Amino acid sequence: MKRSMRLISVSFLILAVAAPAAAQERRMALSGETLTPAYEGWWPNDDGTFKLFFGYMNSNWEEEFDVDIGPENYFSVVGPGELDDLDVDGYDFGRADEGQPTHFYPRRNPFLFTVDVPADFGEKELVWTLQARSNYIARAYGTLKSDYRIDPQVISTEVGGAFGSLDDRLRTNIPPDLMLEGEAFRSVRVGESLDLAVTVKDPDNLPARSSRPAPRTPAQIYRPPQSIVVSSGPGERFSWIIYRGPAERASFEPVQMKTYMDSRVYANSPWSPPFTIPLPPDNNRWAATVTFEAPGEYVLRGVASDGSMFSYQNVTVTVTR
Repeated sequence: MKRSMRLISVSFLILAVAAPAAAQERRMALSGETLTPAYEGWWPNDDGTFKLFFGYMNSNWEEEFDVDIGPENYFSVVGPGELDDLDVDGYDFGRADEGQPTHFYPRRNPFLFTVDVPADFGEKELVWTLQARSNYIARAYGTLKSDYRIDPQVISTEVGGAFGSLDDRLRTNIPPDLMLEGEAFRSVRVGESLDLAVTVKDPDNLPARSSRPAPRTPAQIYRPPQSIVVSSGPGERFSWIIYRGPAERASFEPVQMKTYMDSRVYANSPWSPPFTIPLPPDNNRWAATVTFEAPGEYVLRGVASDGSMFSYQNVTVTVTR
């Protein structure tokens, strides 16, 4: 059975037929569930163009997916409603790649990448089609409709930033400055470690790091979430992820904190109790190494955040024998 999907604002609306008992089922699925692209919203750029934000929801808590750019992972630019029917194929090799990931981590990965569209984009739709399972196709429809317009405060709210704060100052929050040391294109042999280093600075110190103590007692740590969106504390942080390529074939040292919204306790995630945002290293320089077990082309993505806004830096690595 095929199911279609559209995003309203930054929430999922899934159109599907399901038995009443299944529709009311609440459980934690480690694997076997679906992967769905997400359109998060847009805002205007200073030059008259527009920035569209995308992410995804992997309904599994552990299963990860690899979906190469192609007929199962592509973008299309179409007129309104042209790809509402999931039986319609919108694949165009020349337009398919808009910088989306090909490796998909578990759970909600919001505001993971952006696509700029021209000033005259008008009523067209930028559609992301994603098929991780043979029986499930999902689409996210990026438009410039006014209901989709966002600002930094909306982003913070959607990711539970600053413990879910609605502080109006977050509307003008500036994402961290992120500077990569070395080249953005590297090569390394299988089994050899590759050095990585970035400098991360928060230009406005907003939201400011919190002195709120981390939960300590079992009652505090295992307390159910009190809001729809799980929250995380404010403060500068940085992690590397595998953006394209098989993540199971790469390992980082030190182990990187998760960038996706894993709310399970002790999950090494900013959204996971009793996690405490670590203090930045000396000179705000975050250093790590990565080692690959198999040859191929990998894209690493550095993710810097103040807890509410994000900055990204890609490093493409060619791994040879």
